Amino acid sequence: MDPATAFPDPASLAAAVGDTGYLADDDLATVAWLAMRLGRPLLMEGEPGTGKTALAEALADALDVPLIRLQCYEGIDATQALYDWDFPRQILHVRALEAVAGGPRDVGEVEESLFDDRFLLARPVLRALRESPCVLLVDEIDRADDEFEAFLLEVLSTWSVTIPELGTVVAATPPVVVLTSNRTRELHDALKRRCLYHWVEHPGLERELAIVRARTPEVPEALAAQVVRAVHAMRSDTELLKPPGVAETLDWARALHTLGTRELDTESAARTLGVALKYREDAQRISAALDRILTP
Repeated sequence: MDPATAFPDPASLAAAVGDTGYLADDDLATVAWLAMRLGRPLLMEGEPGTGKTALAEALADALDVPLIRLQCYEGIDATQALYDWDFPRQILHVRALEAVAGGPRDVGEVEESLFDDRFLLARPVLRALRESPCVLLVDEIDRADDEFEAFLLEVLSTWSVTIPELGTVVAATPPVVVLTSNRTRELHDALKRRCLYHWVEHPGLERELAIVRARTPEVPEALAAQVVRAVHAMRSDTELLKPPGVAETLDWARALHTLGTRELDTESAARTLGVALKYREDAQRISAALDRILTP
């Protein structure tokens, strides 16, 4: 399936990812559809837990293509993203050649055999170019450094990579590329210009409740509504270090249901607050305000 023509319009894309359990609003569905139709990467920024990574997973499911994920981190370089050589297997290959009886071997021939495709360890970016159509998720690009951004920009501009020993690999079909950023630092303008951009907000109460119903249908509707209202009340506290995202809402609803909770009260909320809040200071602050937060 060619991703560029897979969906005739944004509404059909929204319906397709909706079937996977991801509810995209009109703005997100439109920019994602345009990114696929125009063959441009989609850069999504926003708070952690707002569904940026989940969109890439939903697109892969909807397109029925592989999801290839590149998790960025401080210090990542082109080797971790592109390829490496399987040195242990190359050494074994040399020893095997030495053990074979016969006359002297041509050194150049031996060296050439060492850099064969069978010894190549393809990393996510190279895999995406080779295996496309696929969805390439470049997760948390803001954690990488400027040099890695420059490398990635070059690949996204040409959809090709040159391996000196083997030649140039060009994607037959450009992969669908989704970049996510929690905005721990500003990305360079050159990378942003290459992408279509969307800022992902926390959803409104009704949309978040619809997400919980779609992703956790086993949770009773009344409990789901209580959890969503409580999470929205927490997010209204501007003093929290890390407000809960949609991912935490889903986890909290599942945790309460697993415990057999039918109604979210002060006791059940206090016992499970660590599912929704990940900082001690936040948990202490919310614990002191649970009566207010849980008041309808």
